[in-house]
Amino acid sequence: MPYFDAASAAPLHPVARQALLAALDEGWADPARLYREGRRARLLLDAAREAAAEAVGCRPDELVFTSSGTTAVHAGIAGALSGRRRVGRHLAHSAVEHSSVLHSAAAHEAAGGSCTEVPVDRSGAVDPAAYAAALRADTALACLQSANHEVGTEQPVAEVAALCAGAGVPLLVDAAQSLGWGPLPAGWSLLTASAHKWGGPAGVGLLAVRKGTRFSPQGPAGERESGRAPGFENLPAIVAAAASLRAVRDGAAAEAVRLRALVDRIRSVVAERVPDVEVVGDPVRRLPHLVTFSCLYVDGETLLHELDRREFSVSSGSSCTSSTLTPSHVLKAMGVLSEGNVRVSLPPGTAGADVDRFLEVLPGVVAEVRERLGAPASAPPSPGPADSLVVDALGRRCPIPVIELAKVIGEVAVGATVTVLADDEAARLDIPAWCEMRGQEYVGEEPADRGSAYVVRRLS
Repeated sequence: MPYFDAASAAPLHPVARQALLAALDEGWADPARLYREGRRARLLLDAAREAAAEAVGCRPDELVFTSSGTTAVHAGIAGALSGRRRVGRHLAHSAVEHSSVLHSAAAHEAAGGSCTEVPVDRSGAVDPAAYAAALRADTALACLQSANHEVGTEQPVAEVAALCAGAGVPLLVDAAQSLGWGPLPAGWSLLTASAHKWGGPAGVGLLAVRKGTRFSPQGPAGERESGRAPGFENLPAIVAAAASLRAVRDGAAAEAVRLRALVDRIRSVVAERVPDVEVVGDPVRRLPHLVTFSCLYVDGETLLHELDRREFSVSSGSSCTSSTLTPSHVLKAMGVLSEGNVRVSLPPGTAGADVDRFLEVLPGVVAEVRERLGAPASAPPSPGPADSLVVDALGRRCPIPVIELAKVIGEVAVGATVTVLADDEAARLDIPAWCEMRGQEYVGEEPADRGSAYVVRRLS
């Protein structure tokens, strides 16, 4: 069964498995002890730290292992903000950061701090000039991911790092998605990553803090990992994480070329074979293994289930596939369609034949889901006589409000309006995106007794 969700968790690398089993036999003792078992464990821990530091591009004494990538982000942000509290309590971050960064930002604001969210363009990238404008005299920390976890767009880390350095602001880079593919540009002050993203075992994160960066660990003090990650080290998992990172990086250049070609094929073929689809993310400046597209008039949850039935494991940023029923904050920040969203992230070793079969299956699955939902035909309707219409889609989840809009747009005259009443949060994103895709004018959102009223003017 083809597994196409490496951005969530990559399959365990064979080197990680071998190292894990060996370390279970050799690295079970306390590395802080002086007897021979402890010394043996310390040697394994030191070797793992050196290997990870080499991959990251930092000194071994600048890097600590945490219990997860999320823990590394939380500890890095909290420690940097506390260490620079005399400068101020302002945090800058992009609008498309991982939820761990956004949760840290929310906690910081709840504690009395302030945050600035830097917007992105439709490809998901920040403008360095806009990021520089968000930096203030009281900015204690800036955060920018190396590449986006949902759409694959790489961020201009080097440019932003130089701007932050000029402003005297440390930059924390979340490198969870990109570290397995190669080193980051210089200039960052703090870096975080997660082993299960590159084929290491889950439960191991990395936090690197450059010498000279003011940092004050938060929470109860600990004796291990420089006091920045309390608790007994999971040494076998750490050894496996470091070994697999080195192995993955050794073959990353060649595998990136191969997977990029497969992803380029997905990007082009999906746009050709599936009507009313939006391929999102930067087509060039992106991770080599990841592509995201959104299908108009499709329920994302149903689409993923149907693909799973056909033995394809993919992910999604659609609101209907999450427990919150709110659209992906990444897709929302980009201003692109969220309904029927599919994220394909290929693990190393993915066979081209599996990608070809996916591209053969996908159009039929999308057509089947659209037919089940009663989606209209793609052909533009003839102008109708009505001056305006109101569509009541209250209590109905996307894509139904968009489908109902598409069904009646032909009943109004060119220049007339259709007002859609909807209380699904995704409608706020998907109705403007529909207008963009179909060449109609999104007039705007108006208050309503329940939910919101979204006004669309017919242009053609």
